[in-house]
Amino acid sequence: MAEELSYVLITPYSLMKSRTGGIISRLIARTGLDLAAARMFAPSAELTKEYADTIIWDKNPENRKTQQLISDYAQSRFAPDPKTGRRRRVMMLLFRGEDAVRKTFSVVGHISPGRSGGETIRDTYGDLIMEDDGSVRHFEPAVLAAPTLEEAKQRLKLWARYSDADGGVLQNVNEFPAGQEPQRTLVLIKPENFRFSSGRPGNMIDFFSRTGLYIVAIKLHRMSVDQACEFYGPVREILRTKLKDMVAAKAKQAVEHEFGFALSPEVSSGLGDLLCPSFGDNQFENIVRFMSGRAPSECPESERSEPGSERCIALVYEGIEAVRKIRDVLGPTDPSKAPPGSIRREFGSTVMVNAAHASDSPENAKREMGIIKIAEQNSLKRVVEQALGPV
Repeated sequence: MAEELSYVLITPYSLMKSRTGGIISRLIARTGLDLAAARMFAPSAELTKEYADTIIWDKNPENRKTQQLISDYAQSRFAPDPKTGRRRRVMMLLFRGEDAVRKTFSVVGHISPGRSGGETIRDTYGDLIMEDDGSVRHFEPAVLAAPTLEEAKQRLKLWARYSDADGGVLQNVNEFPAGQEPQRTLVLIKPENFRFSSGRPGNMIDFFSRTGLYIVAIKLHRMSVDQACEFYGPVREILRTKLKDMVAAKAKQAVEHEFGFALSPEVSSGLGDLLCPSFGDNQFENIVRFMSGRAPSECPESERSEPGSERCIALVYEGIEAVRKIRDVLGPTDPSKAPPGSIRREFGSTVMVNAAHASDSPENAKREMGIIKIAEQNSLKRVVEQALGPV
């Protein structure tokens, strides 16, 4: 069976209620598909209308009734707020693999009143409440997805066409109290969480939702060797100089075990001075290899700027004290020292394989976002065009 591309749109209401992580967790774990791209949108009135118009097409009265309900929902809930003009947040996820459209829609589920339990995303997060006369009292689908391959292709091309103008790092979509200045911070969900299809990435996003911050950008990213070297460049000098005592202690233990005599403190310190730079360089190589798939010494110069083999999810969170709040939930670098309930305690294993990265200051967040090019690179459009042709 040929590889397909499917999509899921997480609605503004689901994003507002911080259901994003749970939805992503189910989609990745239960479809078994590759997450191929992700992008935040603040849909314009034009995109909203075009999208809503594509939903109604079936001549069957019952199917058409459901399509009209979804179309009306998209038109009213995706468009800019008519009172304030403020645009609303929508997250688009692209999945790739065999039979992707059917697999995605089976996890999303159908819209029907009276369903209970949690078999599908809509069973858990959606609502369709009817009045006794058959009219709709309340409707929230939680996510929107195409049930057929042709619908998926049509709507993917539509959203990709608007993805530069209406998507990326969203601006002025959240309202904050007067006098309070929001911050933006970067989170990377690291490559170890993508070794196989699991709910880990979504579960971590669910942890971050405790902060009450808003996601204003998301990107599936493959870090190049050059990007990894630049991103972790400030760490290199720390590894080369600040770990001297630890290196000296390990070297002392190894030498004394091998040669059978004790070293003086002066000799041990000298070993630390001698070996620490090499140890730091080796650790830096390991970090770059872990994040990009290859160490700098393994990568020809001509290939250093190419996307690596390892995947991560880059997210930008916005809100008051965003940097502190995210790092509080994340926990310290060493998972063994992280408090219970923190991400690194729950999902990390070592200092390097520690689940996620978060910027430590607004200034570093800006620097790191520039390296990842989360605003400039529209990977969603590229993935759609590679699969379906020009949009």
